Amino acid sequence: MQAPFPRRSTQWVQMDHQIRTASNGDNRRQVMTGIRQIAKAAAAALTVACAFAAHAQDVIKIGYTADQSGSGVAELGIAGRWGFEAAIEDINKAGGILGRKVVGVIRDDQGTPPKAIQTMQDLIDSEKVQAVVGPANSGNALAWLHIPQQKKIPVVVPIGTATEITTRYAKEPQNYLFRVSMVDREQVALLAAYAVKASKDKKIAVLADSTGYGQGGIKDATEILALHGVKPVAVEKYGPKDTDMTSQLNKIKAAGADTVIIYGIADGAAQVVRSMEKINYMPITLGTWGNLSSLFPKMTGPKLAEHLIMAASTTEDSSDKTKALGERVRKNFPTLTTFPCAAQSYDSVMLLAAAMKQANSTDGEKVAAALENLSGVQGVIKTYNKPFSKTMHEGLHVGDFYLARWKDGGVVRFQDNIYKSITSADLKQ
Repeated sequence: MQAPFPRRSTQWVQMDHQIRTASNGDNRRQVMTGIRQIAKAAAAALTVACAFAAHAQDVIKIGYTADQSGSGVAELGIAGRWGFEAAIEDINKAGGILGRKVVGVIRDDQGTPPKAIQTMQDLIDSEKVQAVVGPANSGNALAWLHIPQQKKIPVVVPIGTATEITTRYAKEPQNYLFRVSMVDREQVALLAAYAVKASKDKKIAVLADSTGYGQGGIKDATEILALHGVKPVAVEKYGPKDTDMTSQLNKIKAAGADTVIIYGIADGAAQVVRSMEKINYMPITLGTWGNLSSLFPKMTGPKLAEHLIMAASTTEDSSDKTKALGERVRKNFPTLTTFPCAAQSYDSVMLLAAAMKQANSTDGEKVAAALENLSGVQGVIKTYNKPFSKTMHEGLHVGDFYLARWKDGGVVRFQDNIYKSITSADLKQ
């Protein structure tokens, strides 16, 4: 009888005394009845404790961390969150993973590296998640990469695009960082392929913001254009808070550029397009997927927003699957414009689920190894056949990307004859 009560409780001491001092059979029967009641209570308490322990074992936790409130990237993080939630809902409807229910644990990193580190530590150390999807900001990912790598927790990044995210630990025995998003250089590969074909005299200019992001874009663009035998006729930059880029654009115009690649996020790119309109200079204008943010058409107006052609991994009008996911996400996020973030997060969860099933385990090392050997995983963007390998952790590549543009307040796929003429050989990197 001591197993449920390692220490002798007051009740047991009193019962022991009553047994020893009981003077007749009736008293002893009363005492034994009391003992049986305590024993039943102890058994019930033990059953509840075991049930809680079993419940904890029955649940698989997957974390989601991204900016959902702190910066201009929050719109991407919110879209990603609802794609993440939709995937978990679909997995549970289909019976969960390994017969266990999947629970999503959501955290807002508020767009800052210190908060991002805190949320990752909380998910892994306190919530005991078996895997993580996130973040939106590349800088936040770079701040906490060491944590899941050391703890052996697989992470699939659905939005952040910095190359180093998946390469920093590539030489380790096991790299725990994977991605289903658009890598910066591969976006530029598509934009450059289009620019070279669209420009009549190969007079292409590059205009980027002065942040590390923008300057990395200049480096990628000039290197990739060189692979096409093209040197930009002008390379200019602007401050992230600048509102008038007419000076830079006049230099680009004077250089004879008929095509401009903008490398910056939505607010800066919007100011560039507005400045183009001011000086009546409207060259073919290309930009990255960050311009999917609703901030871009809000600043330019709906008609002017249509001038920019962007890279995208998918659009809502790409297939019946993308359309259905867009409708589901919009029920929770009515102002959705950054649909690729939702789709990439959805597919990230599906890949993790497939890896856990293939490994027949939620052990991080086994799941990471399984991710490197997956086939036939149905996603929203595509069917993933060998999306990752031991040496390559990028689930999407330039051949998976589309061009897109704003139309009637939404983002739609863009396909003209120039785009249709692009072949795999044109997608130089």
